[in-house]
Amino acid sequence: MSEIYVLRWGHRPERDKRLTTHVALTARALGASGFILTDIKDPKVEQTIKKVVHQWGGKFHFQMGIPWKQAVKKWKSKGGIVVHLTAYGENIQTTDVLKRIKLTQKNVLIIVGSQKVPKDFYSPKISDFNVAIGNQPHSECSSLAVFLDRYFEGKELAKDFQNAKIKITPQKHGKCIINIFDFSS
Repeated sequence: MSEIYVLRWGHRPERDKRLTTHVALTARALGASGFILTDIKDPKVEQTIKKVVHQWGGKFHFQMGIPWKQAVKKWKSKGGIVVHLTAYGENIQTTDVLKRIKLTQKNVLIIVGSQKVPKDFYSPKISDFNVAIGNQPHSECSSLAVFLDRYFEGKELAKDFQNAKIKITPQKHGKCIINIFDFSS
């Protein structure tokens, strides 16, 4: 299966800290391998994500401060494709866009914005695919969640995160959290 990274564009620390964190957590929980916060550094977002990965396990690469054009250029130079999630793109339900993305068998960089994105994002020079999760305004976090779930066909929901210090035991009522102690240290 191809590797997926999420590129977050347009993060405004005074407004978007919580939502950007949620986008990164969604990416991690639903199967992405990494997250790139472009053009800015926000240590609080980085700290939260690293803490979650440390406690809840798995491998999840986090980068920030890279100019978005540089990140896209580097991704494409390594043979990857770019998918821009936008309400104006090809509808994931009514077209075969997801099938065409998968048929490339290439690593995928998903672009999600937090504000109005530059018009360049819609061009083939930047985005190989413009994909809409419905053609109505909604949250970039929900778009990412639906895209990843469709891409991985639900299999990511049963993923086992290695090296977790905390795990949830699913149950019908109540909640059960298991703290796993590492005695090898």
